[in-house]
Amino acid sequence: MKTTMKTCLLAAALGHLTTAMAEDAKGWFDAGRQTIARHQAAQTTAAGKAKRIILFVGDGMGISTVTAARILEGQLRGEPGEENFLAFEKLPYTALAKTYNTNQQTPDSAGTMTAMMTGVKTKAGVISVDQSVVRGDCASSQGKALTTLLEYAEMAGYATGIVTTARITHATPAATYAHVPERNWEDDHDLTEEAKQNGCKDIARQLIEFPYGDGIDVALGGGRRSFLPRTQPDPENPEKTGERDDGRDLTAEWISRYPNAAYVWNKEQFDAIDTEKVTHLLGLFNRSHMEYEYDRPDDVGGEPSLSEMTEKAICILDKNPNGFFLMVEAGRIDHAHHAGNAFRALTDTIELAKAVETARKLTDPGDTLIIVTADHSHVFTIAGYPTRGNPILGKVIGNDSAGNPKNEPTLAKDGKPYTTLSYANGRGFAFLETGGDTHYDVDPVAGREGHDLSTIDTTDEGFHQEALVPLAAETHAAEDVAIYAEGPGAYLLHGVLEQNVIFHAMWTAAVGEPPQAK
Repeated sequence: MKTTMKTCLLAAALGHLTTAMAEDAKGWFDAGRQTIARHQAAQTTAAGKAKRIILFVGDGMGISTVTAARILEGQLRGEPGEENFLAFEKLPYTALAKTYNTNQQTPDSAGTMTAMMTGVKTKAGVISVDQSVVRGDCASSQGKALTTLLEYAEMAGYATGIVTTARITHATPAATYAHVPERNWEDDHDLTEEAKQNGCKDIARQLIEFPYGDGIDVALGGGRRSFLPRTQPDPENPEKTGERDDGRDLTAEWISRYPNAAYVWNKEQFDAIDTEKVTHLLGLFNRSHMEYEYDRPDDVGGEPSLSEMTEKAICILDKNPNGFFLMVEAGRIDHAHHAGNAFRALTDTIELAKAVETARKLTDPGDTLIIVTADHSHVFTIAGYPTRGNPILGKVIGNDSAGNPKNEPTLAKDGKPYTTLSYANGRGFAFLETGGDTHYDVDPVAGREGHDLSTIDTTDEGFHQEALVPLAAETHAAEDVAIYAEGPGAYLLHGVLEQNVIFHAMWTAAVGEPPQAK
């Protein structure tokens, strides 16, 4: 086994060497030739079975988001940016996934993640139940549960883990372990009377009462409120309480349910966890969603980063000699896009890339399948003919007739400058000290009337991009999303695929043959 405690402790200090390419004819030619050579070599690691499977999901991370984050990461290092590659873009196999739900052209996260986790497409808003279910109707969901890959993994004796920056009861992480006809049933306070009468369980309760194997080994994210009773003050925000009506403290039940279990809610406790001793770790680092990566240093209780949670999870899970399945979600890329705040969407995407790099350092590509994808895209676009190296968050500055950068921003037909990044719909332009909140307390300014960006620093973290159609929040988009893969079974992911094929690829990589027909 390549991964050891020593590897876990040293991984953060190690990095992959990169060599800058000479940008001339020979440099471009040689770089292309070297890329093909790497791809040929990668074929040898795509054979055999996967002992470890790590699925990374950038929630809302469409291809335009990946492109813009790639450029921003390079520019943060002082480079032009366009030539950069995010860590997961270096994986040798790629594909496109069609994301529609069975009842929606533009999908939601519940239906899309269900497809990835169960091998079956379903409706928007329902979690790991089939498309015959009526959303929000408990009775219609009886007997319609779809077994998830995480559940199969536990049945087979694998270790399992969930890491997210969203609430751990939110749609994407919930689809790995829960079965409900309504994604919003995160705790018992959310259940309808019909749901209670017909025996449906809330999502948080299903996490704690997980019935397969020895239970989920690692669960890290936000959403503390759904695990604590209404009589109990939140440890980080004492003026607020939990949201459970049944009086149960599910964090205490986690500790009593498993031997060598631990519950943590802040960075200090998280850092103190001994991964050699702890077998079951629950970490809930915020009452609701965790902070955006940019805002994380200002969190009251302190929060670990996505890459730190990924490392801790792998170090605990890899103690299982049978192997493990881990799902890691950068959940707040989606929320920043809904807010029209590209700054935070892109910085959270960059952090996801760091988490992927962390996982690659801690595992062996010969027996580890790593998949990086998105559940859906957003109506986020890159346009305007900016010159090479123009700040991706900045105003468009084009080239002159000789192909050289101009000195001033390009003006639209209304005589005003505009940004490279924008949204097709949403709340529209704002400049806020508080940054990326989805429901900021200003009127949406969609379109171009009433504001001029000439004196606005559009690279600031508080800038919210312009939008065309005024809506309460920006929406998802329906185009395909990318899949990036490395390791045993990665070759199964190529071409244009239905999103549910991701499950079948992961199963086949682990078992060696496709799942049996149901």
